[in-house]
Amino acid sequence: MTWWQKLKTNLLARLGASILAFFYVIVIGAGFFAPYDPIDDIQKDGSLLPPTPIYWFDEDKNFIGPHVYPVKQGPTDLATGKRELQIDRTSPSPIRLLVKGSPYRLLEIVPGNVHLLGTVGEGKINLLGTDEQGRDQFSRLVFGGQVSLFIGLVGIAISFPIGLLVGGISGYFSGWVDTGLMRLVEVLMTIPGVYLLVALASILPAGLSSAQRFLLIVTIISFIRWAGLARVIRGQVLSIKEQEFVQAARSMGANPLYIIVRHVLPQTATYTIVAATLAIPGFIVAESVLSSIGLGIQQPDPSWGNLLANATNPSILVFQPWLVWPPAALIVLTVLSFNLLGDGLRDALDPRSLR
Repeated sequence: MTWWQKLKTNLLARLGASILAFFYVIVIGAGFFAPYDPIDDIQKDGSLLPPTPIYWFDEDKNFIGPHVYPVKQGPTDLATGKRELQIDRTSPSPIRLLVKGSPYRLLEIVPGNVHLLGTVGEGKINLLGTDEQGRDQFSRLVFGGQVSLFIGLVGIAISFPIGLLVGGISGYFSGWVDTGLMRLVEVLMTIPGVYLLVALASILPAGLSSAQRFLLIVTIISFIRWAGLARVIRGQVLSIKEQEFVQAARSMGANPLYIIVRHVLPQTATYTIVAATLAIPGFIVAESVLSSIGLGIQQPDPSWGNLLANATNPSILVFQPWLVWPPAALIVLTVLSFNLLGDGLRDALDPRSLR
């Protein structure tokens, strides 16, 4: 049984891969799947609206298809702290597929500004309600996923090539090269990540956008996170370099760097693939934590981390839970899915199981 066949028989790994594929398709096509602009489309008198109920019958119980009504926030009840909704039931707005909407200031995928779901009329369809500024929460979640899901890919795209190359050179040459590189690795591994992030956030130029600031922080952190990978790769290369195919390439006069890149490092692909899959959740959690404490993506730009920052407000937790639970659930599902896929790859690529 090949590793691919074994992976396909792992139900948990397939579940994780399916969830991740679904999430990435949605965020890549955010301009199509999100019905409204996550930043500029602000609903008048529409702050902190609950998820929009969808109706199928009019006031006279006649079936007219899926529709919504224009909704506004009313005055606050001083006794309970709740705000009564003002629903205009005289203006039903039909829900339609492939609705042409306004252009986005963020990523635009589909030409012509066509969106999967929308309404015709004054009513708005807010599947997950609105935030305190009157912006559609579902649209902000979809666009926020572009940051949260791809930040891990950026991190491993920077850190893993460095770790592979340093570990390969250290293990192949040994001697003083090995000693010097491993001492550098040990120094990098002693740097406390949290304090470094706080220091970086305080010294970055003030003119940078929140996305630029966070991307710069992730880039710098990625240049440190390769240290642990380099140690493991170095140990594997120490045994690989003694095998016959490496000795044959060396006897033919091949360049050492060519041998490392072409013959030695590909033999570590099994571990590298699994390590990369399991490393991505770390970057996603880091983005969530940093953005929620004000060091990452900042308002009005959306990310799952700064959307989760609403959890620090007790009144939001009590009266507007739709602002907290969706980003929290997406973060948990994404991290869990990557872990399930990584565990499945580790089991499938285990040489002892490929029989």
